[in-house]
Amino acid sequence: MTESRRPGWWARLFGDRVRTAAQPVPEPREHMDSDEVADTVTPGVRIAAAWSWRLIVIAAAFAIVLFLIVQLRLIIIPLLIAVLVSALVLPFVGFLQRHRWPKALAVVTAMLTTIAIVAALVWLVVWQVSRQAGEVRQRTMESYAQFKEFLLHSPLHVTDSQLGNIIDDVVRSVQDDTSAILSGALSIGSTFGHLLAGILLALFSLVFILLDGPNIWKWLLTFVPRRARAAVDGAGRAGWTTLENFARTQILVASIDALGIGLGAFLLGVPLAIPIAVLVFLGSFIPIVGAILTGTLAVFIALVYNGPIIAVIMLGVVLLVQQIEGHILQPLLMGTAVKVHPLGVVLVVAAGSMLAGIPGALFAVPIAAVLNVVIGYILTGAWRDPTAPYAGDTIWRTVPAQPGRRRSHATPDPE
Repeated sequence: MTESRRPGWWARLFGDRVRTAAQPVPEPREHMDSDEVADTVTPGVRIAAAWSWRLIVIAAAFAIVLFLIVQLRLIIIPLLIAVLVSALVLPFVGFLQRHRWPKALAVVTAMLTTIAIVAALVWLVVWQVSRQAGEVRQRTMESYAQFKEFLLHSPLHVTDSQLGNIIDDVVRSVQDDTSAILSGALSIGSTFGHLLAGILLALFSLVFILLDGPNIWKWLLTFVPRRARAAVDGAGRAGWTTLENFARTQILVASIDALGIGLGAFLLGVPLAIPIAVLVFLGSFIPIVGAILTGTLAVFIALVYNGPIIAVIMLGVVLLVQQIEGHILQPLLMGTAVKVHPLGVVLVVAAGSMLAGIPGALFAVPIAAVLNVVIGYILTGAWRDPTAPYAGDTIWRTVPAQPGRRRSHATPDPE
């Protein structure tokens, strides 16, 4: 009796840790079931794992897209140029059509006007460079002599022999790289061919975007699932409105900067004033960053060819033009049509230049602005009610805002 009671009393005292002799001893398992393993994972680890594999998939898709863009850059870059130029030219085409011009004639006129403006800028640059080549060469030699004299008498204690050795090293490095330069020259033909093909592709794409843009967009929508077409259509229209407003604002900014800085350089006697103005105009299409770089170039040219006093005055001209453009003329003429946050500009331009060089820096801001609006449009579900205006966003304001009234991004197709 004592032996039969002891196991029960012992088990009640110590629980399941002690088993009676009649109970079988389970064999240890080497592996746990997946459900048992899942039960041991904390909720925080589960959430982190779920986010991790999704982020890995997104990063892989993004890497594939970048790889395809790099491989097809000879097609993608001309196409992006055509889209950006069409955003600039399309309002002029619409203006001519509103005055009862035939659409084909309006498109041809806009194209010829654009080509004539570009050709005139190129001719002005070539004309002034050829006209002032002798003066620039003479000033260059004088500036080099002054800089050499400064180094010889500076606290750096650079001797004439050391300076000659530095110059000899530079000349020697150029001579050593002659083979590389010549081998690179052999590829000029193919590079020129790619450039010519890109120009023709951009012009060809521009013509068809201006002539048949709405039908091209409708054709692209056929590749989208039917349930998502309304959202993609509305987001695309909102993005296009953003691109148009961005292009108009940048044309205004570029014109003001180029006119002010070029005129200041001309009045101060800085050589190559027209090329400086053209560079400022082109650089202004990269907001903030381009204006800073081209303004710095203008000040540097003034310092080299005209001395420190003229350079300081030129710096004042650059700063004055940028302040007038940014705080007076642009808000007065454009309102809040396009307001790009400076931090967003710097980050996307830096990322674009790291990924794709000059084209990446040029297209970084408009692409980021369009994507920002497109994603915001889809996330807010604005396409569910076509009559409700899209409120825009907080980083890129793309439409003029009035108290008590909001304007929709979606605009009718230009005809």
